[in-house]
Amino acid sequence: MTHRRPQKLLVLLLSATLLACGVNPVTKQREFQFVSQDKEVQIGQQNYSPARQSQGGDYTLDPELTRYVQQVGQKLAAVSDRPDLPYEFVVLNDSVPNAWAMPGGKIAFNRGLLYELHNEAELAAVLGHEIVHAAARHGAKSMERGVFMQGAMLAVGLATRDTNYSNLVVGGAQLGGQLISSKYGRDAESESDYYGMKYMKLAGYDPSAAVALQETFVRLSEGKRQDFLSGLFASHPPSQERVDQNKKTLAELGAGGELGQAVYAEKVAKLMATKEAYVAYDEGKQALQKGDTEKARSLAQKALRIEPREARFQELLGDIALSKKNTTEALTYYDKAIQLQPDYFKPYVQSGIALFNDGKKEQAEVFLKKANALLPTAPGYALLGQIVEARGESSLALQHYQMAASSDSEIGRDAAARAMRIDLPRNPGRYLPAGPLADSSGQVFAAVQNNSSLTVARVQVRLLQYDPRGRLVNQSRALLITGGVPPGKRGSVATGVRILDQATLQYFKVVVEGAELANGP
Repeated sequence: MTHRRPQKLLVLLLSATLLACGVNPVTKQREFQFVSQDKEVQIGQQNYSPARQSQGGDYTLDPELTRYVQQVGQKLAAVSDRPDLPYEFVVLNDSVPNAWAMPGGKIAFNRGLLYELHNEAELAAVLGHEIVHAAARHGAKSMERGVFMQGAMLAVGLATRDTNYSNLVVGGAQLGGQLISSKYGRDAESESDYYGMKYMKLAGYDPSAAVALQETFVRLSEGKRQDFLSGLFASHPPSQERVDQNKKTLAELGAGGELGQAVYAEKVAKLMATKEAYVAYDEGKQALQKGDTEKARSLAQKALRIEPREARFQELLGDIALSKKNTTEALTYYDKAIQLQPDYFKPYVQSGIALFNDGKKEQAEVFLKKANALLPTAPGYALLGQIVEARGESSLALQHYQMAASSDSEIGRDAAARAMRIDLPRNPGRYLPAGPLADSSGQVFAAVQNNSSLTVARVQVRLLQYDPRGRLVNQSRALLITGGVPPGKRGSVATGVRILDQATLQYFKVVVEGAELANGP
């Protein structure tokens, strides 16, 4: 049997390895594949909406522009190596120049990047590149390497482009942040450049646009343009090496095809006409972050004069009013934002915060629940926790606090402390590891270490004694550590048991059966 076990284990490992092997649909090379296509699609579908919420929400003011981007994307997807993926394309309401792809063909293109392109072929170059990331399983391969495993989703700071909600996305939506902010390796970027240009050629576009676009990106990176550095270049760093490689690919494929300069100019005309409004809006957000509310208000009103249909501009005015504790005014602006775009999370959570601070807890609860359904955030869950705890629903409050606590933020830390206040009396052993100690005279003590952030009192413990075969032979009556045990400190109580030597301690165990909070619940 001792000879057969390693052989059986080896067979099992080899079988698992063979089952995990597959052929990459784009490169045609064999590789380990632990994430199936069905799982890829499921991951993309589950995370696409919350990721879009966290990146400014969908740009809804020009549906024709979104349809145009979708048409170009589907044209490229049709000639890709995985045309069967359920591709989706959306334009996001974010001024940062960026684009990203999720597993399963879920692709987003920021409004800010559309300002920087010159023709449809350049749009196709970016979309083709992102399609390859999805088709070649680059996101799935990152997951297979363990990038998103081992709890890496916890405490992730999503780049929401709005400091009010940086690091505040919680729950399963955190995975979406990891997926879209992942920096691909050099091989993945090279594959996406090469095959993206092939898709361009197959779809009838001039692949020279991909070369021109990379040359532009290199110039922008050398100029250290901050919006690109925080957006596209963070996950897709440009280089002269990539430009040179694209030139080699162009020589292989041959120049020629559609550039689509006129049609691109026509499709982005409405967007370009309102660019000044979004510049004012972005400057207004920065002014508010610096505490200059008058400048922020002036810029928000300027933005609204140019584009009165934009919900984000109303939302900014709400944020300004809320910062000045003008709750009624803030709620009016948030309501306008919701009416203009009812499927975006932020005006709901901001309304919930305003109502909560105004003592209108029941009304706040409705808005916070709606916000969390669109994008779960630490403020949403932390405030819901306080609302239901005040109603006596401590178990539900604990769930809410634990969700909020996964955020690496002050709100998350406060929620963790509130969760601990509820959970510690219920599960004291989770926070108070215990064991037996003996002094020089052989007197056995039951010792408890307080690993929580709270002072505990009246810690109830029991001493168990086992024989060398592991059978329970004796247990003490309940023992009480009556004094308060501060965080990081140890408390103990004499058990009335004496031993002859320290080795005997291995047959004793201390169980924590109860504890109270010294400073109340």
